[in-house]
Amino acid sequence: MRTGATTLICGSLIRARDGSRPARGVTVSPVNSDQRPPGTHPPPRPRRKVDWELVVCGLRGHEIVGTDAAEIRPEDALVVREGGDVRWHRCLRCDSWLALAPPAHASRPHPPDHHDIVIPLRGKALRDKIVLRMIAVDRAFHFLILTTLGIAVLLFASHETSLRDKFYRVLTDLQGGVAGGPVQTSGRVGFLHELDKLFSLRSGTLREVGFGLLAYGILEGVEAVGLWYTKRWAEYLTFLSTTILLPLEIYELSKRLSALKLIGFVINVAVVVYLLYAKRLFGLRGGGAVDEDLRHRDMSWEAIERATPPYHELPTRSDTVTG
Repeated sequence: MRTGATTLICGSLIRARDGSRPARGVTVSPVNSDQRPPGTHPPPRPRRKVDWELVVCGLRGHEIVGTDAAEIRPEDALVVREGGDVRWHRCLRCDSWLALAPPAHASRPHPPDHHDIVIPLRGKALRDKIVLRMIAVDRAFHFLILTTLGIAVLLFASHETSLRDKFYRVLTDLQGGVAGGPVQTSGRVGFLHELDKLFSLRSGTLREVGFGLLAYGILEGVEAVGLWYTKRWAEYLTFLSTTILLPLEIYELSKRLSALKLIGFVINVAVVVYLLYAKRLFGLRGGGAVDEDLRHRDMSWEAIERATPPYHELPTRSDTVTG
């Protein structure tokens, strides 16, 4: 549970850094304020509306170390502490403290040193990864739609003559013509009108449209891959490709307003604002150097130390364990 809670329930969401799964934890009841376990004191950092560390830990499990250690040293207090015959393990991602029994058969003398521990994504680095992957999913959807349309247009262009003949033959039958009688070419609206416009295009124009759709779809796919892996070049590429199309979207909205067009426009504006302001593109608000400093600061041992509660005397298992 989150730092600041008075009861901790541990076990199913715990995952050791070495990939092993420790023994199931214990349920700890509330204790006196002067003997609170670590993690049950008020959090030293401000709370956000969405705590992405807790969200990720809820989905993937906590990141803890020292579950296989025989002894706990004083220098291990940032990641694991002892309280009687209960050990409190600190999640390196969300800063929760979880109560576990010491291992029955330890495989190492003590927890790894700090320089041997890889701190998981947390703070700004984790939030950036989540937001960028949301944008990547949106771009991947665009990739599927655009490439499918591009292939369909190219296939249509290669069979345009036969498809045009079939289209006008069916249209003649619908209009009551006999044996290929006259076809009225005016007054059609909706889907038939759009098909008529499509058949009026030359094969060369259709191929250009098809290749254009494929090219833009591939561009969206490249953006999706780069954003998924949080590449800086993908942020610039996404910003430029999205910004260039905003005037066209505004023009389309002015001609014909629809819910889907409006939602797409709002999403693209949000993406542009996020990349420009939060990711500090083109040197804004200090640029990429400041962005990297903030990411590394949240993933440093100094940040973990700032979020660490005081080392109060811990209750023993016999005093705190219930059930």
